[in-house]
Amino acid sequence: MRWDNLFSDLESQLEYGLHAEENDLHDEEERLRLGRLTLRDRLLQLASVSERGANYSISFVLLGGGTLSAMVKTIGKDWFAADLDPRASGGARRQQQCIVPLTAVQGLSLTKRQIRHSLEPRPSHEGAGAITDRLGLAFLLRDLCRRRTAVEVVLATESVFGTIDRVGRDHFDIAVHDATSSRRDVEVVGYRLIAFDCVALFRV
Repeated sequence: MRWDNLFSDLESQLEYGLHAEENDLHDEEERLRLGRLTLRDRLLQLASVSERGANYSISFVLLGGGTLSAMVKTIGKDWFAADLDPRASGGARRQQQCIVPLTAVQGLSLTKRQIRHSLEPRPSHEGAGAITDRLGLAFLLRDLCRRRTAVEVVLATESVFGTIDRVGRDHFDIAVHDATSSRRDVEVVGYRLIAFDCVALFRV
């Protein structure tokens, strides 16, 4: 009987040790996974959860201290596009959209639920990513330039409205004109060269 008790006790200790080792390994893998996360990774996960029905706005703190409440729709290599929250855009009748360089994001103000969602592992079938994941801000701005789309460029200390004329590697040229007019030479009041790193967001 005493031998039975001894073997039973040894089995219990061995089983406990194996479970403890598995738990330690899982905890270490999770710490490593979290340590590799970037801000873009967490934003991707929030956008993915939103697409699956969570459908919520995210509050951003941007370059210069400005804030933005928006629903993220697309995330590129170094930027994201979002629909502005109507409550934060003066109740505009037309849905306003924006493009934000990731370098302009100083932080996110999230709820406990959003924090939990942002930390969820990304499904393996989403890991490969779409072609959008590889498109940089310069590519996107060149498309706006080609389409002659008027934009409002929000900087840390001012806003500039106009049409992008050309896009370089780290900057762009914009012909400044009134928001109610199109880009015609007679309407242009000046030209600006603006570095990507100085932009908080583009309203389109």
